[in-house]
Amino acid sequence: MSNGNGTQVIDLREALRQAIDEEMTRDPNVFVMGEEVGEYNGAYKVTKGLLDKWGPKRIVDTPISELGFAGLCVGAAMTGLRPIVEFMSFNFSFVAADQMISNAIKMYYMSGGRFSVPIVFRGPNGAAAQVSSQHSHCVEAIYGNLPGWYVLAPSNAYDAKGLLKSAIRDNNPVIFLESELIYGEKMEIPAQEYLVPIGKARIVQEGQDVTLISHSRMIHVCKEVVKELAKKGIKAELIDLRTLKPLDIATIAASIRKTHRGVLVEEGHVFAGIAAEMGFQIMEHCFDDLDAPLERVCQLETPMPYSKMLEQETIPNVKRILAAVYRTLS
Repeated sequence: MSNGNGTQVIDLREALRQAIDEEMTRDPNVFVMGEEVGEYNGAYKVTKGLLDKWGPKRIVDTPISELGFAGLCVGAAMTGLRPIVEFMSFNFSFVAADQMISNAIKMYYMSGGRFSVPIVFRGPNGAAAQVSSQHSHCVEAIYGNLPGWYVLAPSNAYDAKGLLKSAIRDNNPVIFLESELIYGEKMEIPAQEYLVPIGKARIVQEGQDVTLISHSRMIHVCKEVVKELAKKGIKAELIDLRTLKPLDIATIAASIRKTHRGVLVEEGHVFAGIAAEMGFQIMEHCFDDLDAPLERVCQLETPMPYSKMLEQETIPNVKRILAAVYRTLS
């Protein structure tokens, strides 16, 4: 919906669709491949209408065969095309892990720079609503451990559109992580074209008492925490990482040096997670600036339960994050 002032109010799903459509218009080498991306308009309707506009050679439906179509797209990227691979769930990317890990991210190095692999792997990551353990895994720490690609995780429509366009144009493989539960979140964004740079975090809310750092859907939970803290006169600074790899440690460190306290929130598991890496880098850069130990709030160390009540207790929530903030402030 256009506001007539150079902006539009759209949800995150539409922002992604616009990014794909604009990049397909700009570059005839861009195409989309995945399960239900065409005839069904996408499992989450991100590719709605694109088959009618671009046809089956550029919006390509596949069988349930992640290893097959991921490998096909790696080969296509090596020979000059720019594929966007949609996983119906990033849990299903594990089936394609050999092509992603053994080929996509290693080919440039192993070919001595002769073959770039400009490919975007995108789709929903983390928990939805009661889809249990095989559909709720957060993959950012697993894939972030491996050199050769960027890992992006936007929390809103503006960043989603700008980052996806940057990802499609980049000559490196990109993991682009979305959250099913915020596809419908609306906001006002520019109607004209724009890009969001890869590798730059965003300060959502400035503060001076404690730094909250998170990404993707957990940013929305942290916003509620910031509001609750404000009622008690506590001014929290909130940072949205946007890009997990490379990590914008400069923005993080500047905030920690200001507030002297940090609470790291991620939907993934605590052991060897994004918060673990971030916490160690904070220690390396800001050890003398910390007035209290860092706190981590992550998913509990269990497969995701199906029970709604247990799910809510397993994933980071306002209550658990507030408790962590109070611990570090005391």
